[in-house]
Amino acid sequence: MSRTTQVGVAAGPEGRTSPLPGLDHYLADWLDGRSLPHDLDAAIRYAALGPGKRLRPLLTIRCCEAVGGNEVDALAPAAAVELIHAFSLVHDDLPALDDDDLRRGRPTLHRHAGEAMAVLAGDAMLGLAMELVLDRLPAELARPVGRELIRGCNRMIAGQVYDTLPAAHESGSELDCLLITHRNKTGALLRAACRAGALCGRADERQLEAVTGFGEAVGLMFQIVDDLLDVTGTTEQLGKTAGKDAEQEKRTYPALLGLEASRREVARLHSVALAELDPLGPRAGALAELCDYLSARPR
Repeated sequence: MSRTTQVGVAAGPEGRTSPLPGLDHYLADWLDGRSLPHDLDAAIRYAALGPGKRLRPLLTIRCCEAVGGNEVDALAPAAAVELIHAFSLVHDDLPALDDDDLRRGRPTLHRHAGEAMAVLAGDAMLGLAMELVLDRLPAELARPVGRELIRGCNRMIAGQVYDTLPAAHESGSELDCLLITHRNKTGALLRAACRAGALCGRADERQLEAVTGFGEAVGLMFQIVDDLLDVTGTTEQLGKTAGKDAEQEKRTYPALLGLEASRREVARLHSVALAELDPLGPRAGALAELCDYLSARPR
């Protein structure tokens, strides 16, 4: 029997930039079939099915559609990438890392369920993501899609190292180090989400190249926007603690370049991302709308 779930909060105005409720129901139904301890199951659902933009799975679905697939083709990797993202947020919020008390407008998982359960739930969500891909995708897709997601996850963890322990990467200029951090910590999983969707849509080489370029541009753009919002937004608007980057003296685009130069870089990456979609034609319209919305958040 399916448990009641909370449908994700829309990533943008109602329409093609909004996630579909079917994604949350798909993930909840799949979790119903797992034999997990009750407290662990509850912690995973709190982290993965609570309020959120569902941006990464939305990108997976829209990239699948942009190369000729459909939503059903992309539900498995979309749910898997959301599990990976939820795992990353839970661990990122832990006292040993960002030590945050608020995520998506609610107490972080370690505040809600305890630190030990947060660690274990994060571990479980990563494994569950791979299990889902192997269970629900045909054999010829499970391996390449699983490889994309786990590589994106590994690069995300490397980026977290650079972000949390900046001495781990000190070659090059401050801006070079920041770029490498952002492309790994945030950009890698967004890129993987896009490529996984395209693979499930049976993309040809040219289509996959276009989706990859789009994902790389959007991934960096998204993180610069987050850097800006940490400076200009409020805790209530963000659903997480505002001003944490400055408090922790992190490298960010606003800190290194200032607000206006950071906004210009967002505009440049927005143009690059849209140009990458040209070979995909009208089917990429939803991706273009999503890119427009994401670029406009700090303005």
